[in-house]
Amino acid sequence: MKKTRKMSLGFKSVVIVLLMIALLGSILGTITAIVFGMTTDTEYENKVTDMAHTVAVSVDGDAIKIMRDHILDIYDSVDEKVGSEKMGTPEFDSYIANFEEVKDMPEFSSELKKLQLLNSANDVESVYIIYVHPKDKITLYVVDGSDDACNPGTFDPLYEVNYGVLEDPERGFPAYITNTPEYGWLVSAAYPIHDSEGNVVAYGIADISMNKIKAKIIAFRILMTVVTIIIGVILATVYILAIKRAVVQPINKLSDAAISYIQDNNENVFSELDITTGDEIENLSNAMKKMEGDIKEYIANLTAVTAEKERIGAELNVATKIQADMLPRIFPVFTGKKEYELFASMNPAKEVGGDFYDFFIIDNDHLGLVVADVSGKGVPAALFMVIAKTLIKNRALMGGTPAEILAYANNQLCEGNDAELFVTVWLAIIDVKTGKGIAANAGHEHPAIKRAGGEFELSIYKHSVAVATMEGVKFREHEFELHPGDTLFCYTDGVTEATDANNVLFGNDRLLAALNKEPDASAEQICKNVKRSIDAFVGDAPQFDDITMLCVMYKGGL
Repeated sequence: MKKTRKMSLGFKSVVIVLLMIALLGSILGTITAIVFGMTTDTEYENKVTDMAHTVAVSVDGDAIKIMRDHILDIYDSVDEKVGSEKMGTPEFDSYIANFEEVKDMPEFSSELKKLQLLNSANDVESVYIIYVHPKDKITLYVVDGSDDACNPGTFDPLYEVNYGVLEDPERGFPAYITNTPEYGWLVSAAYPIHDSEGNVVAYGIADISMNKIKAKIIAFRILMTVVTIIIGVILATVYILAIKRAVVQPINKLSDAAISYIQDNNENVFSELDITTGDEIENLSNAMKKMEGDIKEYIANLTAVTAEKERIGAELNVATKIQADMLPRIFPVFTGKKEYELFASMNPAKEVGGDFYDFFIIDNDHLGLVVADVSGKGVPAALFMVIAKTLIKNRALMGGTPAEILAYANNQLCEGNDAELFVTVWLAIIDVKTGKGIAANAGHEHPAIKRAGGEFELSIYKHSVAVATMEGVKFREHEFELHPGDTLFCYTDGVTEATDANNVLFGNDRLLAALNKEPDASAEQICKNVKRSIDAFVGDAPQFDDITMLCVMYKGGL
């Protein structure tokens, strides 16, 4: 498995802070530059517009008109126009030479001085006068007062921004900003020049360089970036120290304590921590201290409970063995008796159960059979079972009918029965010589009987109430008779009420089917067939009730 590289909390915090500072600095720098640039552009546009107006009103419109007309006459008389792409070529120089006489005009000298004075007296790049040719859409220079002046007749293509003057000469050129490799940043504006009759004869233009202010804006952005980086480094350093002391170190202490608690089994590692940050980390430290105390207390309680559970488990194992020893478990029993074959089993749902079975010889000719089920589960039911079994057997050995025996046991069990437990009992006494018997059923399941050569069927008759429900109860009893080859099967409700994972009961029909799988099998095999069918039906579902079975196969008096 590839190990993932981890970044410390402090490093992550510093990276986040630096990114936030860089982002904030970038945003502030951009916003400041935009606002500063817009303000500066507006200021320069107003300034160049005022300067263009000054140029227009400072010159003589009539003198400008005379020079303009002379320039147009020469321009229109040239057979072959020289395009702007040929500027600086011999052809262009020849073209410009035609306008040398303009410089000799007295109007030119007068107006040039005015422009040169305006150019030197103001913080401008250049001032000059042009005329816009309406047909060829070019600008013709009339007078240029710049330090690097253009000759009269020099022309440039008309900027797109200036096309509007062809439709409305009175509007002039609104201020506009350009950035060219030759001049850099320039803000320009033009204002119409009128003659004495009020006609627009040319345009006075002023150019102001913005290279310095644009450079200052760039320098400002660089300065702000550098200052932001310096401030960011300082803040990041302070933040690192603050985070390391307030967050990282306390968290590392908690982390080391947790590792020590797990690996070194140090039970007091959190209680020894001294974290007083006054925030959630201190709350976490206090919670870990409380958790440590709670775990210590829990472990102590768990140790005591485990020891107690082990003690109870050991006692329950003993109780389980004692209960098992109380029930006859060695088969075949009564080896001297050939008149019948017996087998019984009890599988408790818990360590000890409330079901029991019993069989005992009352005298040479009579056999007592008991199958019973105490209400409830576990130890209380097991204790009640021991008492009930003892009372029933002892009273049966003294003689009497099943009804008399149950009446005696009932009265004894009702005394001091504060837990209100009761027991269902099927009790029968059989004359093993004749097969005749008397049975009493105190709220118990119907036994199943198979006649020789037949199949098992339930023997249904009226029951009496369960034993220990109330004193003075008289129990019913009925006579029955077994013939050689007959088999009697008795059981508790744990058999028919065995439940699968879908809460479906095993039921009487499945019981009879299991019994009749091998109806002529031995008593032991019949009980095993039933248990096997129950296990297959229940599957992995837990056992909720004790399962008790007793089977008697009568062979007849010998």
